[in-house]
Amino acid sequence: MKRRDFIKVTGLGAAGAATLAAPAIAQSMPEIKWRMPTSWPKSLDTLYGGAEVMAKAVAEATDNKFQIQTFAGGEIVPGLQVLDAVQNGTCEIGHTASYYYFGKDPTFTFGSSVPFGPNMRINQAWYMLGGGKEVLNEFYKSYNVTSLLAGNTGCQMGGWFRKEIKTVADLNGLKFRIGGFAGKVMAKLGAVPQQIAGGDIYPALEKGTIDAAEWVGPYDDEKLGFYKVAPHYYYPGWWEGGPILLSFVNLDKWNALPKYYQSVLEQAGHYSNNWMMAKYDQANPQALRRLLAGGTKLHAFPHEVMEASFKAAKELHSEIASTNANFKKVYESLTNFSNNDYSWFQVAELAYDSFMARHAQS
Repeated sequence: MKRRDFIKVTGLGAAGAATLAAPAIAQSMPEIKWRMPTSWPKSLDTLYGGAEVMAKAVAEATDNKFQIQTFAGGEIVPGLQVLDAVQNGTCEIGHTASYYYFGKDPTFTFGSSVPFGPNMRINQAWYMLGGGKEVLNEFYKSYNVTSLLAGNTGCQMGGWFRKEIKTVADLNGLKFRIGGFAGKVMAKLGAVPQQIAGGDIYPALEKGTIDAAEWVGPYDDEKLGFYKVAPHYYYPGWWEGGPILLSFVNLDKWNALPKYYQSVLEQAGHYSNNWMMAKYDQANPQALRRLLAGGTKLHAFPHEVMEASFKAAKELHSEIASTNANFKKVYESLTNFSNNDYSWFQVAELAYDSFMARHAQS
């Protein structure tokens, strides 16, 4: 039968033919609009940009049927209350750092980074394939949210200080802006931790309300202007060896999503994660060169400070694990996985990177 006769017999006109040509999945996709508050100011185009990248990927994969509107910290909810907004259904999804909410339960720290935890790659491998996502989402379920991978900054810097840190004694009484659980470790060493959202750190440092502050690394820190009021820049940020960023999704909203949309949302988070890591690796070296050229004084934390910090962190982990079953369960999962992975990393990765770094500086 000729095509024109087939169309005539079946009653398919131009509209019917067009319907057949459209993907079947597109015809069945509902139109959904979500709001995504973040913990970041828009000026931090890598952190806030990660949320934008994720939202854009979702829209493109669904022909704009599933749209997510992003908001900077403070626009609809304060930057440190993103989890609460998602948990109670004020918003459907949020982009934040899990450890901001350690005050609710110390177990929240593992969704970002635990002091002296694994590097970026090991942390991600644990979350994706080492049981991390499952054990974390089991915990998050009691807060009516589930998590999706949505970013990683890589190993962070140790922060900006008005005065040099030469011994552990120099930390005594130091008012230090430091995120999440790591503040408890610093408190063991005599520091006075302050948890302040990104956009509020510079004014506090400028006014002398705090003596030191850490954020992420050269690219973001330069944007926030810390170098103008605190010249001493320390490394490494031992509390954030490879911190994950997550998108928390309201559990009821997640369960109501079509499976296709769930898959799109998860893959968009992975894309945002990869983009963010690449962006920091591209931007941080250039920013550090600019900072050093402008007079920033770069220091490694003294060995004494690193060892004392490590000891204090391990003591704190053991203390909390002895009384918090959730913390203990996740801590054991992460520690067992990372110890195994580091035994591999020191064989090839560390040797190769050390060799190449020496030659890059020669």
